[in-house]
Amino acid sequence: MKEVILDTETTGLSVKDGHRIVEIGCIELDNLIPTKNKFHCYLNPERKVSEKALEVHGYTDEFLSTQKKFSEICEQFLDFIKDKRLIIHNAEFDIAHLNNELAIFGKKKISNETIDTLVLARDKFPGSPVSLDALCKRYRVDNSRRTQHTALIDCDLLAKVYINLIDQKEPTLNFQSNDQEINEKNNSSVAYFKKVITPTSDELKKHKDYLKNNLKKNFFN
Repeated sequence: MKEVILDTETTGLSVKDGHRIVEIGCIELDNLIPTKNKFHCYLNPERKVSEKALEVHGYTDEFLSTQKKFSEICEQFLDFIKDKRLIIHNAEFDIAHLNNELAIFGKKKISNETIDTLVLARDKFPGSPVSLDALCKRYRVDNSRRTQHTALIDCDLLAKVYINLIDQKEPTLNFQSNDQEINEKNNSSVAYFKKVITPTSDELKKHKDYLKNNLKKNFFN
């Protein structure tokens, strides 16, 4: 099944305060392997970027004022995600902003099946940090390029994290660079591996504390 790793950057946190999207990034996966199909754009939000958002992504009002408006890329974006499962970290945030943009231009809300990797991570690692940076550290994914939040870099990192989160095997030839392509004809036997992560003593203690506090019967006394 084809999936789309999706991320947005915005002028601020809440659509209720009139905040808009300034960047959309998408990377297509086909059976968990990134294809060359990507969607990326900067957007003119037609309003100022908040100071906190500027600190996060670094996109200035001057830069964004020269970009396309959402209405100009709307159909292209919808075509890209059509009939594909969306993979998003903190999906509630991104979907709310995307639906707000669509509503402004009289479009229907996004109805794609969506997997929230933040929810997956919280279920899998209760009591532990589950930010994208924290998950990159846990799975030993190099996030040194992430000096600021940018949609495509975040998508690339999330693709690697997602494969580990759902406990699938990761193609060793994948993710070496954005330009590397797996040639299906010449690589009939691609080596696969799954990273084995040993929990730290602190993580084991937090997990034990979580079980103590949440199980009806206390098995630890």
